[in-house]
Amino acid sequence: MPTIRYVLREPPKGGIEKKMKKLFKSRRALSPVVAAIILIAVTVAVSIAVAAWMGALTFTFMKTEELKITNMTFSGTSGQSNNTIVLTVKNTGTSKVVVSVVKINSVAKSIFTGTTSYDAGATGTLTIYMASGGTGAELYWTTGNKYKVELLSATGTPVGAHESTA
Repeated sequence: MPTIRYVLREPPKGGIEKKMKKLFKSRRALSPVVAAIILIAVTVAVSIAVAAWMGALTFTFMKTEELKITNMTFSGTSGQSNNTIVLTVKNTGTSKVVVSVVKINSVAKSIFTGTTSYDAGATGTLTIYMASGGTGAELYWTTGNKYKVELLSATGTPVGAHESTA
């Protein structure tokens, strides 16, 4: 039977070092300048994507419902059942508002006419009939008394308020 001999030799000096130097000098490897440009391009692309995503979230959360009552006029005769309050309203928010509830001194009024849907920036008038209480309460305006009008949107959010003396 033949004898197998194993001889352990050390690798020639500079063998690995020579191969590494050859790899770094090879034309196939990326230069540091090209690698830096690629890294910067990837970073910019990712930052643009994150900025667009955050911007979309911001605009979604920034929609506001807000009405400003610019004028409040008391019509009719003081203390009579034919009283009305006429409101001039402007949508100062960023989204459409639909008025569903009008309260006068915290009493809901179910009968009102005029513009109830306001796009952003739109204006209109609301006429509130005082003799009809939304909760069964009768309320007539009287000269010299203060009245606070509150407007609530279809979502139940308070969107505008104004206080004035008749």
